[in-house]
Amino acid sequence: MRELNRLLLVLLLCAPSWGWGALSFEPFVVRDIRIEGLERIAMGTVLNYLPLEAGERLEPSRAADIIRALFKTGFFDDVRLDRAGDALVVTVKERPAIASIAISGNKELKTEQLLEALKSIGLAEGRVFDRSSLDKIEKELERQYFAQGKYGVRITSTITPVENNRVDVAIEIFEGKVAKIRRISIVGNRVYKEKTLLGQFQLSPPTVLSFLGNSDQYSRQKLSGDLESLRSYYLDRGYVNFSIESTQVSITPDRRDVYVTINITEGEKYTISEVRLAGKLVVEEAELQRLLRIAAGDVFSRRRITESSNAISERLGEEGFAFANVTPSPDIDKEKREVSLTFFVDPGKRIYVRRINISGNARTRDSVVRRELRQLEGGWISTQKINRSRVRLQRLGFFDEINVETPVVPGVEDQMDVNFSVNERSSGSIMAGIGYSQGQGLLVNASITQDNIFGTGNRVTASINNSVVNKVYSFSYTNPYYTINGISRGFRIFSRTTDARRANVAAYTSDIYGGGISFGFPLSEFNRARLALDYENTRLNTSGATPASYLNFIADNGDEFDIIRFSLTWSHDTRNRAIFADRGGNRVLSANVSLPLGNLEYYKVRYRESHFFPLGGNYVIRLKSDIATGDGYGNTSELPFWERYYAGGPSSVRGYRANRLGPQEQNSPRGGSFKVVGGAELILPMPFAADNKSLRLSAFFDIGNVFEGRKDFDAGELRYSTGLSLMWLTPMAPMIFSYAWPLNDEPGDSLERFQFSLGAFGF
Repeated sequence: MRELNRLLLVLLLCAPSWGWGALSFEPFVVRDIRIEGLERIAMGTVLNYLPLEAGERLEPSRAADIIRALFKTGFFDDVRLDRAGDALVVTVKERPAIASIAISGNKELKTEQLLEALKSIGLAEGRVFDRSSLDKIEKELERQYFAQGKYGVRITSTITPVENNRVDVAIEIFEGKVAKIRRISIVGNRVYKEKTLLGQFQLSPPTVLSFLGNSDQYSRQKLSGDLESLRSYYLDRGYVNFSIESTQVSITPDRRDVYVTINITEGEKYTISEVRLAGKLVVEEAELQRLLRIAAGDVFSRRRITESSNAISERLGEEGFAFANVTPSPDIDKEKREVSLTFFVDPGKRIYVRRINISGNARTRDSVVRRELRQLEGGWISTQKINRSRVRLQRLGFFDEINVETPVVPGVEDQMDVNFSVNERSSGSIMAGIGYSQGQGLLVNASITQDNIFGTGNRVTASINNSVVNKVYSFSYTNPYYTINGISRGFRIFSRTTDARRANVAAYTSDIYGGGISFGFPLSEFNRARLALDYENTRLNTSGATPASYLNFIADNGDEFDIIRFSLTWSHDTRNRAIFADRGGNRVLSANVSLPLGNLEYYKVRYRESHFFPLGGNYVIRLKSDIATGDGYGNTSELPFWERYYAGGPSSVRGYRANRLGPQEQNSPRGGSFKVVGGAELILPMPFAADNKSLRLSAFFDIGNVFEGRKDFDAGELRYSTGLSLMWLTPMAPMIFSYAWPLNDEPGDSLERFQFSLGAFGF
């Protein structure tokens, strides 16, 4: 409107020059065009915008077009047309250019982002200054801050003229404080208490713990999310006709306090009268019925209906129907307050995979990637198999990022390509480090590892680990696909010297060297078996402080042994990640027996289990257990003492000193042949660092002990502890800190409330 008024004013001012005004003058043929008043803008630029050229006839209507065209460029504050003989004289007044833009006072919005936003609408250094554009950006900034609950924001723009028809633009932002929620009221609730309903909200009035987050800071987006949570709460409990009638948000005059009032209508509670499947059922109806999360007689639940639709869609996706549509249709009987539910199934066309393309694997061989894929070319597409393929590629550890796309084949309705794009990471490393563990003492280690040697996927490792407890030298080689069917083969050789006294165990040392070969067999997608045959030479060294029972064992069996051990391990792993998992579980059952070909005859059996259960809101429950037993057989009367089990410490029952629980002899722990350890953890969101992927905080409860044998197990002897643990995945190695409170320690127990370790996570 301002530009239109300016245009009319210019036309009126120009009218005397034409005798009858800009729209009523004697037409003439323009022989020349002159532009006057230019400072920065080139004459050629103006002539390009003129809808008139020399030699053309100028009519009154074309004069108006000229003025409109020049104003439309945004370059000019004023345009005037004059006639000098047969020449058209265009006199302009240029708008100033922007010499500089300065933004101050902004904290929530970064200066770079603001400058980029200004540039996108034409406000940048060197551009023509347009006040209307600046007004628009001020309003938009206010909306951005209002959305964050900062209603006290003030934005002041200052325009300062400088030489050469330029201006400096200064934008000063006073963000103010986020408005605090003083009260949230719900009106119209009869069935559920207001406190119960507000418990579903992210927003809340200030509490003692508000400083840990921003739940008391008003946000329009969060309120929208809370209203949807409120709606879901009722719809998941049978209130089909629930509605939010209105929402009032009141702000105090100082714009610092917010009062929210929500008016609702609950309606009546409905139940499900029947559930039917209709449409084209390409999978057996009985199987689809088993996927339904809701049945006749249940209370109406939108969440369970959605879960049922998704479960059916996923099942059809496994059969190649990638675009299946499952639509729930409720038929509401208001008199009986019942809902008849029908799921209409439209599978669409079955989609086949034409080609699987892999890109980004410059070093890793194509076959190494393809052998991990569960989706095959030529078969129908399966979202489950594609997702599983992606997980298997992630677990290789060769790639930083894996993206999957499924474009439709042009001109074909029932075919798609599957494109895996990978970003390789360095799979080789030369590492050296120094660490400390309260169970191991000072750790010095060095290793050369190549997880993907020559791009074959094979792993080679040579390492040295040196601590006050153990000195280990080892070399290993593993081929995960020794056969095309996924049977792995590995070799290893090692040498280990152990000072048991340094590990809080009885006084003796052992020197062990040996090697072995192992084979791994895939039993199913999540199950695997491993067979190993190892040879070990063990030499024992005692001292005057060595317990009598150890000396008796050596007297009966000798102090040097050749041991040939056969091992069998079964594992079942459904975790979504190997580190910091938050769903799935891992079970490992292992058994090893020393064969009669050697000097000793004994066996050991161990079962470990760990499960993760997501609770929502970044809360996860983890349950774990570790049970192990062993004994001698044949000519060996008991489990060798250096093979015994111990408990206590960072990876066992925290709060008790490492390896100090269980049977004692000469004031030293002698371990046992039966171990029971378990625990539960509540994994918590990290305060102030919810998005940090390298930290994990948990509250734990540990229980366990070791016993002389299985017959000696006594539940009353189990030790308990509770506390907090922090796991930090550092660039050097994982670090675990814990502080525990023993709950039932007895006299003689060795306590250690603060514990930490570096180098490995527990099971």
